[in-house]
Amino acid sequence: MPGSDATLAARAVIWDLDGTLADSEDYHWLAWQQVMGDEGIAITHDQFLATFGQRNDTVLTGWLGADASEAHRDRIGEAKEAAFRRLVGTRGCVALPGALDRVQRLGPRGWRQAIASSAPRANIDVMIEALGIAGDFDAIASSDDVTVGKPDPQVFLIAASRLDVPPSRCIVVEDAAAGVEAARRAGMPSVGVRANGEALEANVFARSLAELGDTAFDRLLDGK
Repeated sequence: MPGSDATLAARAVIWDLDGTLADSEDYHWLAWQQVMGDEGIAITHDQFLATFGQRNDTVLTGWLGADASEAHRDRIGEAKEAAFRRLVGTRGCVALPGALDRVQRLGPRGWRQAIASSAPRANIDVMIEALGIAGDFDAIASSDDVTVGKPDPQVFLIAASRLDVPPSRCIVVEDAAAGVEAARRAGMPSVGVRANGEALEANVFARSLAELGDTAFDRLLDGK
């Protein structure tokens, strides 16, 4: 089949964003505190951490209860994301150690790259623009594109399709157990990155992207 050899030779890295490339946790916490406080609901930091990286509809069903209407959840979720974007816009966005260097060196070496995040597309655009890496990605998949969140593999499979790279030739980089599980279900090898807490059950685990050797992704995908 024409083009099949090129497709088989293609390789890609699919990145989670929040907590993997960007240190955005505090902004999400502040935004959730604000909007839930406006609703008269106090949330603890532990509650926030337990839901970090999940879709807003899942988070808000847990915090508001199953009786909350979809319109109510949507309104609060949209307010939270708007608050988050304002924080990024006014305070900037900090990349996690090794993130920018890794992203900017992969493209010239023939790797295709995508973002696959539980965040809305508007958040992703604001964050990667603030980080200065908007031009390094060939595709983006966001919560706007899926009907179910991680650990369902849908967002990763959409990203791979947009990259035109088979799932088995895509490496996922994640900071959350749900994301690592989503990669496994998608048939993609994974790199887990988490500075604190328990190690992730990924194919490769590191406390920082800066710890990974220059050929870590090559070895994971091709054994070289």
